[in-house]
This record gives sequence, structure tokens and C-alpha cells, in this order.
Amino acid sequence: GALRSANAMPYVTLWDDFMAESERMFLAHPNKTRYLLKYRHCDGKLVLKVTDDTVCLKFKTDQAQDVKKVEKLNNLFFRLMSSKKLEGTEEEGAKGKH
Repeated sequence: GALRSANAMPYVTLWDDFMAESERMFLAHPNKTRYLLKYRHCDGKLVLKVTDDTVCLKFKTDQAQDVKKVEKLNNLFFRLMSSKKLEGTEEEGAKGKH
């Protein structure tokens, strides 16, 4: 089989796990968490990545129907980013002290 480099990030295989872990990461580190999506037309692969610079979650698919999942991830992050509940987090408080 193919060799993995020491810093290779494993892919989360179940979508529900990817969504749950992404949400947990954002709630724990709202000021550091971001996500990226990359589509490679040549092989029809879509890769979603969520990171807080410490942990990196990746989900890969080549199924056209999974595009709806991208919409779910966008909606999750839009909802979380606009939530008033995050204003009282430790990170927000620490940011104001500097």
C-alpha cells in the first residue's frame, strides 16, 4: 500500500462524525476555527477540511449527492458564527484583555 507521511491527516469516514466534531471544534475555539473545501474536477473528488491549527478534520467524497452535505456544513458554520452565545466564551474574554 501507499506510505503515509508522519503528518498526514486521516479522513473522517462518517459524515455525521465529521459534522459533530466540526461543531465541537468551533464551539471550543470560535476565533481559530475555519474550513476549506477543495474540488478536483479531474477526478471528481471533493475534500472538506476544518481546522483550529491544532486539530485538522478532513472528509473526502466523490459522490455527487454529497454536495448537499457542503450546504449543511455552510449552514452549520453560518449559524454558529452568528450566534450571540459565543460572545461570552473564554477566547473572546481573553481577546479583550490584551
